[in-house]
Amino acid sequence: MKLRIVPVVLTVVISASVLFGGWFLYRQMALQNPLANVVSQYDGVISSQIDIKQDTVTLKLDLEPETNLRGLVEHINKEGKSVVGKRTLKLEVEDHSSEQLNQWWDEAMLSVAEAMDNKQYTDIQSSLDELAKNSPTLKANAQIDDQNVYVSLSDGKSGKFIILPRQPGKMEVWNHA
Repeated sequence: MKLRIVPVVLTVVISASVLFGGWFLYRQMALQNPLANVVSQYDGVISSQIDIKQDTVTLKLDLEPETNLRGLVEHINKEGKSVVGKRTLKLEVEDHSSEQLNQWWDEAMLSVAEAMDNKQYTDIQSSLDELAKNSPTLKANAQIDDQNVYVSLSDGKSGKFIILPRQPGKMEVWNHA
């Protein structure tokens, strides 16, 4: 039996188009669009980009200065549960901080790092409040959930969002020691 090359190639191309086209449509219609709607409904979200992998959901967010980041994460986990499921949610917030906010965060970082290391999470907000007394326009807020501490700094025009994991990375022993 002699195989004709044109029908075989045409069958492979059509089959691949249907398979990958269906996968792409499923991913867009059943995963990304519903999650994009959930994210865009939240107050303070300017724009978002979503990347869904097998075990992670990565959100690249552009937020207004005084957006409640912990509230957004809670909203996504509650309303987007069908999409996020057991995947790990990773947030990347676009940085719109000013020089003043960066300088202020540099001053606050030592006390925040100490509170994180000692697992004294209530000390974070008190440290931020103490340092904010010198700057009347600065608003500093720390919130916590079961995985992260969310620090939000704002001077009204610009905002800085810091996400600190509650479980620090663990060092492993090298095999080549």
